[in-house]
Amino acid sequence: MKKIETIVIIEDEEIAAHHLQRLLSEEIPDARVVAILQSIEESVEYLQQNSHPDLVFMDIHLADGLSFRIFDTVDIPCPIVFTTAYDQYALDAFKVNSLDYLLKPISREALHHTIEKFTTALRYIGHDSHNTHTADVVRQMSTHYKSHFLIPMRDKLIPIDVSKIACLYLEDKITRAIFFDGHQQIVDRPLDIIMEQLDPTRFFRANRQYIVSHPAIQEISIWPISKLALTLSVPTPERIIISKARVPEFKQWYTA
Repeated sequence: MKKIETIVIIEDEEIAAHHLQRLLSEEIPDARVVAILQSIEESVEYLQQNSHPDLVFMDIHLADGLSFRIFDTVDIPCPIVFTTAYDQYALDAFKVNSLDYLLKPISREALHHTIEKFTTALRYIGHDSHNTHTADVVRQMSTHYKSHFLIPMRDKLIPIDVSKIACLYLEDKITRAIFFDGHQQIVDRPLDIIMEQLDPTRFFRANRQYIVSHPAIQEISIWPISKLALTLSVPTPERIIISKARVPEFKQWYTA
């Protein structure tokens, strides 16, 4: 069975970083903390130039910004455990979003629970340590689609309830969600990534610009050249058109 052997800590508070390192040495004595990184810039440089570890502990708020910005430059294929001093409201959003977290100051009990979760997933994956990457842990631990998103905005984390989204659309390279009450929220990720995280029985990729939710569809009109046009229960910047090639897939999805 594959083990957790290498760990990277991304934390700009020296005392907090060494506290976590000490707890990890007690919890996983065979694992090595191969790097303690203090900034987004340092983290990006390290992750680009070195092999990825088995596990990353990442503080959300670093001196040079939110650590989510690291993912804009580097693909991190291993599991991430966020450490945070945010209040319980944000933590609850993390929990339903299937991201593990540790509330600072980190306790032995909380760390033990997190490590148990990962080692259980590793045991579940199988015994072929040569062909199994710890990235598989993420997939094994995320067996359900997202019910919430957590969107970084300046020095805050904005929780988004997926069930309240009528549609998402792309405009000027910016993704926005329109909610059933009519208000909008910028979402900091591409539509392709969002669609992978949404329940496909509830959401449909209508075209390159729009993802629509089933409950939001109010009217379906036949459009020239065998296309369809959707009218939602909320106003949209433009008419949502489904191409002729995608009409059969849409009909099957809508009537399922």
